[in-house]
Order: sequence, then C-alpha cells, then structure tokens
Amino acid sequence: MYLLIPAAGSGKRMGADRNKLLIDLAGETIFAWTLKAAQASPSIAWIGIMCQPIDRPDFEAIAQGLHLTKPVVFIQGGDTRQASVYNGLQALPPEADRVLIHDGARCLATPELFDRCTAELATCPGLIAAIPVKDTIKQVDANQIVSNTPDRATLWAAQTPQGFEVAALKSCHDRGLTEQWEVTDDAALFERCGLPVKIVMGEETNLKVTTPQDLAIAEFILRQRQP
Repeated sequence: MYLLIPAAGSGKRMGADRNKLLIDLAGETIFAWTLKAAQASPSIAWIGIMCQPIDRPDFEAIAQGLHLTKPVVFIQGGDTRQASVYNGLQALPPEADRVLIHDGARCLATPELFDRCTAELATCPGLIAAIPVKDTIKQVDANQIVSNTPDRATLWAAQTPQGFEVAALKSCHDRGLTEQWEVTDDAALFERCGLPVKIVMGEETNLKVTTPQDLAIAEFILRQRQP
C-alpha cells in the first residue's frame, strides 16, 4: 500500500513557532512517532511526505535517523491540506492504484489500524477510519442558540488513515479545483462527487495533536504503551 502523509502545516494552534510535527513528544518528535507506526505496518510499502521546503531538512534527518526500510519520498506541500494531498497524488508511482492518506499529527495510530484500512480498501473505492461519537452533539446558529440535536447513533468522528482508489480521488481533486471546493479531508471530496465512503473502526487513542493539551494526552498514552 502507498501512504501519503500531509506534513506541511504550522504550529499556530500549538503556540509553536515552527511546524508542530517537529515538537518533542516522549523523547521523539511527533513526526517520528507517525513514521515509526508506518514503518511497523506490514501493509505499507511506500511513504510520501508532503512538506514545506523550510521543514524538509529536519524531516529528512528524522527519517534517516529511524533507518526506515521502506522508500520515502519528499513532496512539495501546498498552502492547504487539500493542496498538499493534490501534490502528493501527482507524485505517486504510476503503478499506485490505491492510497492511504494519514495526517502527520495523528502520531498515535497503530500499525494494526493501517493494516485494517489497507485490507478493507481492497473491497471499496473509499474509506475513513472513524469512531462513534459518545457525546451529545448540538447544532447552533450564528447567535450561539441551539438549533438542532442530531441523533448520536448516526454520528461518527472522522480520523485518518483515509483510503481511496487513486484514479477516483485524483478525479475528485480535479473537480474540486474546478468547482473551487474547500474541504478539510479527502472523504468530503468523495462525498461531493457522489462516491461512497465506508467507515472502518478507528481507535479511541488516535487523536490529532493540535493543542498543548493534546500533546500532554499523547505523552500519557505513549508512556502507557511502553513495556
């Protein structure tokens, strides 16, 4: 399986002055933990990393220090996650017919989750890892007044990896450019194009490290995993 990792973001919400993936987490960078999970997944055979030129030397050094046995390709990142994934899709080897896309900040995903998504992608054109929502969700209007309480049984919290047929996802991205759609994940492009997206059970610990509070929780989880 081919894996694309968007890693071209910043550290604004983390309060950092650099890419948050370069922040230390339990003795390694966030980026290193993500790569280690991909390396440990038997199903992942190729890794593409979309990043900005300013961060590339640091990312390359981290990858080299991990002594990865899988091909790693660095790809020019875009101004948005959507643009970065578009660039990544163009850089895939010609023989790639399916791809997993995993946010670099979801550094707690396990190798088993990658493998589960890989296996399921053989049976469908698109999928996302996700977990059922446990909280009651409220929809609110512009005045912060509750307008609706959707049925919790129908709500799932999206995670990554997300997986797709490469040709179909490229077509969706091309249409997104033409229609000027702005989305926060690739599944949204699939949905807008009328294509099905299947749910694969994600992991409660597969959080996206975005804030200092997330960093503290991630460190606790990693400490608990250590033998």
